[in-house]
Amino acid sequence: MSPYRPLALVAAIALLGGCATIPQPLQGTYASVSTSAAQQGGAGGTHVRWGGEIIKTEPGPQQTCFYLLARPLDDQARPKAGVEGENEGRFVACRNGFYDPEVFTRGRELTVTGTLHGIVSQKVGEFDYAYPRVEADVVYLWPKRVAPRPYYGPGFYDPFWGPGFGRYYGPGYGWGYPYWNQPRVIIVRPPHQHARPPQGK
Repeated sequence: MSPYRPLALVAAIALLGGCATIPQPLQGTYASVSTSAAQQGGAGGTHVRWGGEIIKTEPGPQQTCFYLLARPLDDQARPKAGVEGENEGRFVACRNGFYDPEVFTRGRELTVTGTLHGIVSQKVGEFDYAYPRVEADVVYLWPKRVAPRPYYGPGFYDPFWGPGFGRYYGPGYGWGYPYWNQPRVIIVRPPHQHARPPQGK
């Protein structure tokens, strides 16, 4: 066997591991219709995959409706966060059954697939807002994003860590000590030398 074959296999596995995968329930082919275009009407019956942040969740007698602030989707079909996740308007997605508002809370990220079915008008403040309505066949609630640990730069010295010695925090140190990847360095200071009192004659 060629000595390069195992290396090629490892590289292929790493490449596949780095590829983003769309969750199976969200896979498929969908029309590229924006929420603003759907507000104008004429897109009824179009199959779409949209996502965003939940504004509110309203269970009804037969189905639950999710009012969402629309965001563009990334290559996993998850709503983008940060600057890339700029507001793309609003829409409402409704699906049969009960979905608990204590689980589907405000700010959680949701991706839905379904068929466009008219407009729902609701007040946003004093403004009558036209929400494009999606009759959803899939409602996919994403796990909460994990906030990154604080980063303190190349390192700093804390002289107040304890009596007689300070402490150095190495590169990449964040909350979660002792589970960090840098060795701890303790700098021990010598005790203060007190002047001896003069000897009496």
